[in-house]
Amino acid sequence: MSVGLSVKELTKTFTTAAGTLTILQQADLSMNRGDAVAITGPSGSGKSTLLYIIGLLDEPTAGEIVIADEQPLKFDQAAQAKFRNQKIGFIFQDHHLLPQCTVLENVILPTLAGSSDSENLQDRAQSLLERVNMADRLHHRPGQLSGGERQRVAVCRALINQPLLLLADEPTGNLDPKTADAVGSLLLEIANEQQTMLICVTHSHELAGRFPRHLELSDGKLVDATSLSPSGN
Repeated sequence: MSVGLSVKELTKTFTTAAGTLTILQQADLSMNRGDAVAITGPSGSGKSTLLYIIGLLDEPTAGEIVIADEQPLKFDQAAQAKFRNQKIGFIFQDHHLLPQCTVLENVILPTLAGSSDSENLQDRAQSLLERVNMADRLHHRPGQLSGGERQRVAVCRALINQPLLLLADEPTGNLDPKTADAVGSLLLEIANEQQTMLICVTHSHELAGRFPRHLELSDGKLVDATSLSPSGN
């Protein structure tokens, strides 16, 4: 089986008045389709920076990223944007739904960059929304939804293009414990069903403990923390 994601010796440094600040230091990560990884670490350890670099929203100082046998860091900006839209889905702590658009319109939005099967977009969006129990909210706007409902819509939007890689940055950070538990379950279930690689950055060790793999970002490197999780072996 070919590796779906390979991150090798990823490094990110910043120049400050006090000298060079190293955020990531030769971080490595390898995943296959259907894998789910939670990443924890102290605030400021570089978790979100790592996620943004893997998602082509930021550039590393050094290192290599291979996704589906391609090296998108070598692409120009236009090619990176196209690759990101087709292969990568994002879920953030703040859902970033457009307030003027309906639930259905928000989910379909990422496809406007150019889907090859536009005739099936609405059916796919409705199917995803049904999967997360939002079928009766298709024509509601974000302001009419609860925080948990908005986050479920954001999950559907991230999945509409059937991405190879799903990146979640603190997806339950603004939710109450019960809703956070439901959203965490949803992410794991759908990623498994669609054989999407899932990387979730979180401060919640409870959420991280539900993932098959739990990594800790420590001193700029990813180390195995699975045995330290509440459900670890």
